[in-house]
Amino acid sequence: MLLRRHILLSALKLFDIAIMALSYLLAAGTLSRYSVPLSIERLLSLQMSIKEIIFFSSLLLSWHILFILFGFYRSRRVSTRKQEITDLLKADLCGTLTLFIAARLFNVVMVTPLFLGVFWVTATAIGILNRLLLRWGLGWIRVKGRNLRYVLIIGTDDRAINLAHLIETKAKLGYCLTGFVNGNGEGIRKVQETGYPVVTDFKGFPSFVRDRAVDEVWISHPRDVIEGELSRLVVFCRKCGMIIRYFSGHLESMQALSEGIPFEDESVFTSYPGPVDANFFMGKRLMDIVGSLALLVILSPLLAIAAVLVKVTSPGPVFFVQERIGFNRRKFRLYKFRTMCQGAEQRLFELEHLNEISGPVFKMANDPRLTRIGKFLRKSSIDEFPQLFNVLKGDMSLVGPRPLPVRDYHGFNEDWYRRRLCVLPGMTCLWQVNGRNAIPFDEWMGLDLKYIDQWSLRLDFQILLKTIPAVLKGSGAA
Repeated sequence: MLLRRHILLSALKLFDIAIMALSYLLAAGTLSRYSVPLSIERLLSLQMSIKEIIFFSSLLLSWHILFILFGFYRSRRVSTRKQEITDLLKADLCGTLTLFIAARLFNVVMVTPLFLGVFWVTATAIGILNRLLLRWGLGWIRVKGRNLRYVLIIGTDDRAINLAHLIETKAKLGYCLTGFVNGNGEGIRKVQETGYPVVTDFKGFPSFVRDRAVDEVWISHPRDVIEGELSRLVVFCRKCGMIIRYFSGHLESMQALSEGIPFEDESVFTSYPGPVDANFFMGKRLMDIVGSLALLVILSPLLAIAAVLVKVTSPGPVFFVQERIGFNRRKFRLYKFRTMCQGAEQRLFELEHLNEISGPVFKMANDPRLTRIGKFLRKSSIDEFPQLFNVLKGDMSLVGPRPLPVRDYHGFNEDWYRRRLCVLPGMTCLWQVNGRNAIPFDEWMGLDLKYIDQWSLRLDFQILLKTIPAVLKGSGAA
């Protein structure tokens, strides 16, 4: 899901820049008919001065930054077509004004009022057509059951029912209703009469969402629910890393989270659990694809040798495939070289009292279930290398919180641990380069949240570089 989104965003950003460049060329071509005959020819032949090159490059960068500031590369599912077109008109107007100011500063005589008029009309017309086609394409995909987000609605008042009806009737929005959360028992009958499921109450809400893929929580503020109780649910959702959307009402703590966005006849305020910068997501995904492909090619002889050694030294399959908890509590199949004897998972309960690390995870330095070659693979971290295929598939990233088995996830006793699931899990992380099993579980989780809060490509590179000596030393490995 994240991979497709990143590819779409990358294409959209490139297309927006191409629209700006095309509009500039068309404006120059129009101008050449009246006053500057060589304008378009000079642009196409790249016979421009350094000043003009700097001017045009600055314009491209400014245009790109403006579109980011206007939120065109964030999810706009809840934005209406009218709102998106209005934002595009504003962004193009700001971009044209920026072009005018820059032309005066750089003394670019070609940028006349006629040039600016043609530029704005062309950029706006093509931009609107592009956005409308994108909306149509995404709507078609979502109607087919792809690119969906799972939603829980808190409240059972008329507004909540209307929101559910909106999800049901407007499949192009790409939402799937998981059910309703009811506060005090009132309103259940009204919801049940509509056929929508009431899946839990406020008390059971935390345990319900812990084990399910819930992407967003929509809050329709019921009049009979006190704000304090609702605020506690908001805090819980933020701890667990879920997107929260609050529809209308007067809850100041929610309205302070983000700018209000019109959605049908409502106004929605949104809280995001982690970074939403599309530039970072695309850069990170590009690094994952290039990095995993390069490492798979470079390490292919080592992978082949490891596979042969696993197969010939103990009975059983070469790979150990286990279900792990990934992005937004979605489960995926993680690949590792098998390092234990067959039936090792069934023997875990016999050894749990020998666990050497705090928390729900199980780590044991001299685990008797390890095979001879398995000990070496663990110590050298070679057993982790098949996860490069998970990175290539988009289930994981090169850098991110380590994905935990389902058993360990169910052992969480603090909800703030779950915010680590608002990003893709990774092959290496801050925990991995700071001692691994020597670190207490709470500190491990704290390092994961520190990574989320300080997310940057620079940090990813730093962690990858630190991973190399950590792997060579085998520090904290078990």
